[in-house]
Amino acid sequence: MATRWGICSAGKICHDFTVALKTLPPGDHQIVAVAARKLQDAQEFAKKHSIPKAYGSYEELARDPEIDVVYVGVIQPYHLPVCTVFMKAQKNVLCEKPLAMNFREVQELVTSAKMNNVFLMEALWTRFFPATLEIGRLLSQGDVGEVKMVKADFGLPLMSVPRAVQKELGGGALLDIGIYCLQFICMVYNGEKPECIQATGVCLDTGVDEGMVVTLKFSRNRMAVFTCSIAVTLPNEASIIGTKGTIRVPQHMWCPTSLVVNGKETTYPLPDPYLPLNFINSTGMRYEAEEVRQCLLKGLKESPRMSNTDSLLLAEVMDEARRQVGVVYSQDQ
Repeated sequence: MATRWGICSAGKICHDFTVALKTLPPGDHQIVAVAARKLQDAQEFAKKHSIPKAYGSYEELARDPEIDVVYVGVIQPYHLPVCTVFMKAQKNVLCEKPLAMNFREVQELVTSAKMNNVFLMEALWTRFFPATLEIGRLLSQGDVGEVKMVKADFGLPLMSVPRAVQKELGGGALLDIGIYCLQFICMVYNGEKPECIQATGVCLDTGVDEGMVVTLKFSRNRMAVFTCSIAVTLPNEASIIGTKGTIRVPQHMWCPTSLVVNGKETTYPLPDPYLPLNFINSTGMRYEAEEVRQCLLKGLKESPRMSNTDSLLLAEVMDEARRQVGVVYSQDQ
């Protein structure tokens, strides 16, 4: 039986996720309905993607009995209230990153998922790419020895994008794109909490971070450092340096399609989209969608590859980094 999806919001990321879903077998994944704040937007989205039903409110989508799981692609400050609506209606949820604005809100969502006995996962698609799974395999086999250092950077010129620079829209380099670097580091170090967090950055007049550099120290003298910026394009690479070798993601570290292991490169091509995409490599969101399906088939309430404990750790580290740099959102009050 197919996993039946509802799409929450009709924006750019929901467009790309829908295109990615349709690269998977229709017998496994079906899109039942889409909802937006304006019915016309939902109807136009439904027409473009051949989705049977369109709703003009998220509450209507939550009440649809034919939906198994909802993909939530609203802007970040609305993740908590919108996801809560769906979970209270007994809907499983895949929510775009960051799962919420801070640790307290993430904890609230995790608690709600447990109380309502539903599946909840933060949509950090990086975790599910074939290249990422290969990284996990290489590390588990000890191919590069003991990892001593992880480096990652992600920077794009987003200063003209309102959601990236405005505080009320959840803007800032760390929450928008730096989270990809941090999750990569936490994945390599198996979800271990860092012993020390040191962050420095610069803020815009709007009160959000334009850029940040974060250094993390882990047990056994292992280190990590990441840089993020919404002002400039960075190399957007990641490196894992061990005592016996190196694994490098040479480009697009947040959606990797190639790996260089001790100098040898392997590529992992993605399927072609049926409609133009808004973001690079977006058909790779198919992997997180399939992860959700497999978890639901097994009766799991969270993914072993991107658990709610992982999301709590990310939020906790980001809260501390923001505190040191001086970024405060209304949700922190």
